[in-house]
Amino acid sequence: MELRKHDGGTLDVSDVAFGRAFNEVLISNYVAAFLKPAHEEIKAQKSRADVSGGGSKPWRQKGTGRARAGTIRSPIWRTGGKTFAAQPRDHSQKVNRKVYRAAMSSIFSELARQDRLVVVDSFEVEAPRTKALKAKLADRGVQSCLIVVPEVSDELVLASRNLPGVEVTHSGGLDPVRLPPDGRVP
Repeated sequence: MELRKHDGGTLDVSDVAFGRAFNEVLISNYVAAFLKPAHEEIKAQKSRADVSGGGSKPWRQKGTGRARAGTIRSPIWRTGGKTFAAQPRDHSQKVNRKVYRAAMSSIFSELARQDRLVVVDSFEVEAPRTKALKAKLADRGVQSCLIVVPEVSDELVLASRNLPGVEVTHSGGLDPVRLPPDGRVP
């Protein structure tokens, strides 16, 4: 398979990474698993083990005429713990390495088929100036993009952070939410 380069040439790439069929179900499941840890549960109640106090028996077991009681933190007492106390859950899902690779390969393949993946030999800015980066992107006919570089420079980050629709990341920081094949998250 061949990818388009900015200078008009082409770049031969492996069909293993860029020749996969688009699998919407796989990508959707992977995106859902990727976004699951962002679901934050903050509710937490105290059970009888979490409530402070209640270390000793409030009165003896027999002979008082009162009901037996082992602790003052029992759920039936006023200051006791909750019977089935709600606790925050971990919503993260395990994603196998093969599923991750297949989903990312499917996304890259679809981006290459739609001709939305452009390869540039080097992408650097001399100074951290938004105007310079905006002019550089305008020369290439791009308004919004994801710039993937091997190592992120401070100048590029500072130049891009004030441009809407322009993101900079290193090659190890790619995820399916930043690379939607149709411009939206499934």
